[in-house]
Amino acid sequence: MSQSDWDKNAVTQVIDSLKDKPGAMLPILHGIQDTLGYIPKGSVPLIASALNVSRAEVHGVITFYHYFRESPPGKHTIHVCRAESCQSMNGFELEVHAKAKLGIDYHETTQDGNFSLEPVYCLGNCGCSPAVSIDGEVYGRVTPERFDEILDEVRAQA
Repeated sequence: MSQSDWDKNAVTQVIDSLKDKPGAMLPILHGIQDTLGYIPKGSVPLIASALNVSRAEVHGVITFYHYFRESPPGKHTIHVCRAESCQSMNGFELEVHAKAKLGIDYHETTQDGNFSLEPVYCLGNCGCSPAVSIDGEVYGRVTPERFDEILDEVRAQA
């Protein structure tokens, strides 16, 4: 789905249902992302108008919180843990490898639309660091070689 193919009606419904709540911006952003998988750039003016704030303010909130995406996610989402325990167990090496293997950086999606890469600041798997999760399934003691094996397994399931 390209940025121009987003569902304006779905965005409008989310905005209309939440705009009168106190502190409505975050619930609206979460609602849009929950509905579409990301927050389309074209929704920013709609949100700004409904909340009587500037487009810059809406954009600032979206870009401040790493959770929010501005592009459609891939078919599979990979989270790489960046917390202290994982970092102390060669997590940075894993992070560099994952980015190189996929050819993307955090908050990006592979050209084929299969994988999105996201940082996370704890998967609760500290005893088995470094950890990643793919589509919610957590993997521990992930080496670069194991990362490649996991990717192959996920691709084979498709």
